Amino acid sequence: MFSYAILALFSLAVVLPVGWLLLAATSPKANAGVDLSDIRLSNFADAWVQADFTTHLLNSLIICVGAVVITSSVSILAGYGLTILAMPGSRIVFPIILAGIMIPLEGILVPLYFNLRTVGLTSSLFGLVIAHAGLGVSFGVFWMRATLQAVPRELVESAELDGAGRLRMLWSIVLPVIRPALITMVLLMFMWTWNDYFLAFVLINDEAKMPVTLALGSFSTRYTQQLNLMAAAAVLVALPVLVLYMFFQRQFIQGVMSGALKG
Repeated sequence: MFSYAILALFSLAVVLPVGWLLLAATSPKANAGVDLSDIRLSNFADAWVQADFTTHLLNSLIICVGAVVITSSVSILAGYGLTILAMPGSRIVFPIILAGIMIPLEGILVPLYFNLRTVGLTSSLFGLVIAHAGLGVSFGVFWMRATLQAVPRELVESAELDGAGRLRMLWSIVLPVIRPALITMVLLMFMWTWNDYFLAFVLINDEAKMPVTLALGSFSTRYTQQLNLMAAAAVLVALPVLVLYMFFQRQFIQGVMSGALKG
């Protein structure tokens, strides 16, 4: 009974702020006062138009899809080489890659900015994609290496005996086996990239190229007296990640649980 009470308290701590945000987003009152007799869904349309979310949403999608595709591809190939293929120097290369997780963003942000400025990639969507991809590779390789170590060696040996090449073996044998863990990694990287504010704030100075998180920050400074519109804008920013999680919930949980069991 005590355990259920603790879980109920934690659940309330999560649900209540989200519930208040939704009620505030549909409130007709500028101070976000709750009024259940007048649910105003038009707040979402007003926030969308006034914040020009169409442009910023497209920017975020370009950044997230580009970063996730690059990071996932590099992580899969690197993890495959470090584990299944056991490439020479794996024991030396992996700790070097792992060091990328241990270095905080604040420690590399200044040199990262000046390096991107030197090649003209500041205030550029491509520059932000490269930055996110580079920062995410360390975790991706770590995740894929841990996942691929659990792949039965018999499957790989059987594919080798049947004459499958390395890329064919990766595509037809390995990837289907690790599909839940792969989906989990992609969702985590998408979520981290989508929710980023600090890196985009430093690298993007052009308002037309801002992702939705920066646009939300700019919107909140202009509409400080309209809390209902600010809440509606916050819901719009969070919605894509929630939709993705709802679609891939089962695979996400399966991937996280399989990682926990392997650990």
